[in-house]
Amino acid sequence: MTEAERQEQIVALVHQRGFVSIEALAEHFSVTPQTVRRDVNRLCAQALLRRYHGGAGLPSSVENTAYRARQVLHLAEKRRIATAVAGAVPDGASIFINIGTTMEQVARALLKHRSLRVITNNLHVADILAENEDFEVMVAGGQVSGRERGLIGDATKDFIGQFKTDLCILGVGGIDSDGTLLDFDFREVRVSQAMMANARRILVAADHSKFGRAAMARLGSLADADALFTDRPPPPALRTLMKREHTALQVARR
Repeated sequence: MTEAERQEQIVALVHQRGFVSIEALAEHFSVTPQTVRRDVNRLCAQALLRRYHGGAGLPSSVENTAYRARQVLHLAEKRRIATAVAGAVPDGASIFINIGTTMEQVARALLKHRSLRVITNNLHVADILAENEDFEVMVAGGQVSGRERGLIGDATKDFIGQFKTDLCILGVGGIDSDGTLLDFDFREVRVSQAMMANARRILVAADHSKFGRAAMARLGSLADADALFTDRPPPPALRTLMKREHTALQVARR
């Protein structure tokens, strides 16, 4: 078993039981407690687990990882996903893009396109896309979320509701085992839901760390999406759901 496989199974066990001690994990995988502590520390750094005295438990469902940490977390994977997403966007398309660090990478991957019309509540995305003078970039009004540099609230949602776009490119905080799309701020969720409701096709971009990750606010369902772009195959239950609902899967491998 590789280190990556062991860490994935540690996450699965913690999600099944809620809390697992270091000793129990070491016995389960026939490794030393020091190896398990190293694994748990790495998983906690990725916000996949939370470290408690003597073991590991589920991460917070009400607070996201710090924004600057997320900008570099799984950066290579996000870039691969972004390249794959950009490949599905035709020149001349109209697009909603929401808040999130993965969306920043998507914006960079789109810079070589032509004649895109982008409507976003993500100030980072707007700044990146403004480098291409051939793009028309519209920014929603509303309250600025300090950490994310995103626009939220009723005014933002109402602005989004004025448009009907070809695509909605969506970042999420987590994807539950039943396919529920989750995020941490209900105000951001309301804006993202408006984007989903006013787009002809929905593309979800999420790296593997989002599978099974808990967050408090319900955004929608993976069944609502036309395609999922990720860097590793989803768990079996999600693949079954996607096949049943005809949600396309694109895995951006190395």
